This record gives sequence, structure tokens and C-alpha cells, in this order.
Amino acid sequence: MTSRCAKLERSTRETQISVDVDIDGEGKFDVTCDIQFLKHMAETFARYANFNLRLSAQGDNDHHIIEDTAIALGNAVKQAIGDAPVERTASCILPMDDALVMVALDLVDRPYCDADCPDPIYEHFFRSFAMSAGITLHIVQIRGFDEHHLIEASFKAMGKALYAATRPRDRLLSTKDAVKTV
Repeated sequence: MTSRCAKLERSTRETQISVDVDIDGEGKFDVTCDIQFLKHMAETFARYANFNLRLSAQGDNDHHIIEDTAIALGNAVKQAIGDAPVERTASCILPMDDALVMVALDLVDRPYCDADCPDPIYEHFFRSFAMSAGITLHIVQIRGFDEHHLIEASFKAMGKALYAATRPRDRLLSTKDAVKTV
């Protein structure tokens, strides 16, 4: 099997983000970011997706760092998946204390995101990630009241669903065959 890794950098006037991801990893991570909650969520995502992740994120303000991290991570995951057939769809219902969250996704390259999230900046993270990764992503908050738990459960469930959806398969899971753009 070929390596399913990606390494990229996203540099703008506002941010400097570097991502190195291996979607056939062991859940190892090395995350450098001054936003401790984003650092915690990136590490949580890597562990639950079983992806090896090296990430460095810095910039002028929290909004730009969070948004550009999502874009860079989404692009890297898409690049690492490549064109080989994968399971494509997956879901996960995950409890975390008071929080109960469901994530369902499809790696179909028709980007869409509908995410219940108590914090607008992390709702924006999920949307930016989905658009950049080219995935359909639904996050449903079933119950819960602690914002930290709801957001963390969403990252955990997204990680577990992405792990399942990115597993290799023998042939393409589609009735249309591969969509080619010219």
C-alpha cells in the first residue's frame, strides 16, 4: 500500500500554518499552537482518528489561526486520502459526560457542512475543514450543556468517523464510478 501522507504549509499575511498528516498512523501528535483549546482539539482529533499529526499554527489573532488551521488540515487530509477507493461514509455517536454528539460524513467531494456547535468560531472551524477537505459533514448535538464537552465530543466523533471512512477498500463505493473533471 502506498503512503497516505500529506505535508503542506499555508502562509498568509495573517497566519503561518504547517501540517504533516499520516492517515494510516497510530494517533501520535505534535501540536504547537498558542491557542490552548485549539491545540487540545487538534490533539484529540489526531488521537481519535488514529492519524499521526504534526501541526504548527501561529498568527495575528484567534479567528484567523483557527480558520486557517481548519483549511490547512482539511487540505492535508484530502491530499492524504488521494484517489484510491475508501469506505467513504461513516458515522459516530459519542458521549462525553453531559454531551452526546453524532457525526456523519461522506468523502464524496461535494463539500457541505451543517454543524450544531455552541461556539461560532468552532462551527466555523468545522465548516472550513469540510469545505477544504471536500467532504459532507453533519454534526448533531443530541444533548449536553457544557460547551467544552460538546465541542470536544464533536472533534472526537469526527476523528472516529474519519478513521472509519478513510479505510481502504478494493473498489470504489459508487454507482456513478469516479467523477472526472476535465
